[in-house]
Amino acid sequence: MTYKWKYKTPLGFDDIMLNSDGKYLTGLCFINTYDTKKDDENYLEKNLPIFKETCNWLDVYFSGKVPNFTPKYKIDNLTQFKKEVIDIMNSVSYGSTITYSDIANVIAKKRGIKKMSAQAVGKAVGKNPICIIIPCHRVVGKNGSLTGYSGGLKNKALLLACEKNDMSKYFIPKGGTTL
Repeated sequence: MTYKWKYKTPLGFDDIMLNSDGKYLTGLCFINTYDTKKDDENYLEKNLPIFKETCNWLDVYFSGKVPNFTPKYKIDNLTQFKKEVIDIMNSVSYGSTITYSDIANVIAKKRGIKKMSAQAVGKAVGKNPICIIIPCHRVVGKNGSLTGYSGGLKNKALLLACEKNDMSKYFIPKGGTTL
């Protein structure tokens, strides 16, 4: 069985849908974005302990503080490449950013290869099923572009601003898309 729960975000953000297998958080995405449009409608709405823990984490985060715990999550069908990308995203601290190219360079160096595709990294980042907690919003284009966020570019900009990033360094490209 798969469960869902809706989290009401602060003013300006889209609300968030949480998914669980009953024990672990398996999804966290903004409502009315690409991620929720692909949701299965056979979810049961139930306020599970993992949802309470995740909502507590989100309350702390949206209050402008760094949560000192991480809800237990599980990602199905995780390839080694996606795991490497997630591990790098998880290493990016609150209030900081990294570029798709930077992630590609870290993976290439770790694998002992000359080059890794930043576009492949972008695709893996875009498949992150647990936004905010796995901070894919902290991945930006090397020129400061805020492109590539399946949770919506408005939400990405608001998340970075919530973390007190200098938003003058970033821009939403003309014709910007979620992915």
